[in-house]
Amino acid sequence: KVLIDVPPSELAEELEQSQTQVEALQDTLQQVLDRREEERQSRQLLELYLQALKKEESILSKVAESETEPRKEMDVVDTGTSSTGVLAKTALGDQTLAVLKGKPAPELCLDSQDLELVVKEDTEVLASALSWNKQKTEALQQACDQELSKRLQQVQTLHSLRSVSKGKKTLP
Repeated sequence: KVLIDVPPSELAEELEQSQTQVEALQDTLQQVLDRREEERQSRQLLELYLQALKKEESILSKVAESETEPRKEMDVVDTGTSSTGVLAKTALGDQTLAVLKGKPAPELCLDSQDLELVVKEDTEVLASALSWNKQKTEALQQACDQELSKRLQQVQTLHSLRSVSKGKKTLP
């Protein structure tokens, strides 16, 4: 850092080198410093990512533990819910519901099968399971539907590219 801060003319005199050689040396030193700073920032980012990953794992393990614990069955008459509402709520699974609640863009975190389940789920039942209002739930289902359509289009494009690529291989 000190060598970079010294004026090139003074450093050239001291080292008995030309000013262009000293400027090249200073540029190289600056690049090394920049690379070290990038590496330091990358390490910090990686550490933050690993911390977030550990937190997510602990949350998922808590959800998994709650799934394995025996649940007390509630009487449908006491809760005031219909039996179809209870069955529809369990169609998604607790882990999928946790992702839907906990992620800012859950449609990007779910696999295609779960996206289909969310889209096909009754809006009122899903809203009840997530404790959300109907508008927020409809927006979620629409986002999931759009993501599903996007994935389908990507698969179709890939198949199309493969067929074009195979066609080119057979031509002389």
